[in-house]
Amino acid sequence: MNKVTVNNRYQFEVDVLNGALKVNHQDLHLDVLTLTAASSHIIHDNKSYNIEVVDFDKEEKQANIKVNGHVYKVQITTQLDMLLQQLGMDSLANNKVLALKAPMPGLVLNVLVTVGDEVKKGDNLLVLEAMKMENIIKSPADAVIKKIGVKQGDKIEKNTVLIEFV
Repeated sequence: MNKVTVNNRYQFEVDVLNGALKVNHQDLHLDVLTLTAASSHIIHDNKSYNIEVVDFDKEEKQANIKVNGHVYKVQITTQLDMLLQQLGMDSLANNKVLALKAPMPGLVLNVLVTVGDEVKKGDNLLVLEAMKMENIIKSPADAVIKKIGVKQGDKIEKNTVLIEFV
């Protein structure tokens, strides 16, 4: 069972069991014609709906969906999301990353950032040579560089603090 929130206001429980769609524990029968990968035509209770997925953020489980010309913001909460929330683990992903540690021993070939730089998740931070291979170490989150604990030519061990973030 998934929870679907529309425009941060309306909530529905949605489930698909054996190919049957259930909304708020009631079967929902739709006549669906897929037009493109992002659009469909649906008939429900003798009413016609033109549906288009305007955009979809898979990571955030959010979509903007246009229904007959009106755009609706849709947020999906899965069973796993609900379980993590129930266990108090839903905010763990939102915790700030304070330091980046070396994933392996090696030699620092190049430091690509300086103190005070703003980096985005996935930005290249430094190049680490390990077992004759060059490994680009990337930023784990959006952050600002507070301190760089290594310099070019340093030999480091696993879990050495490479960079600290604000």
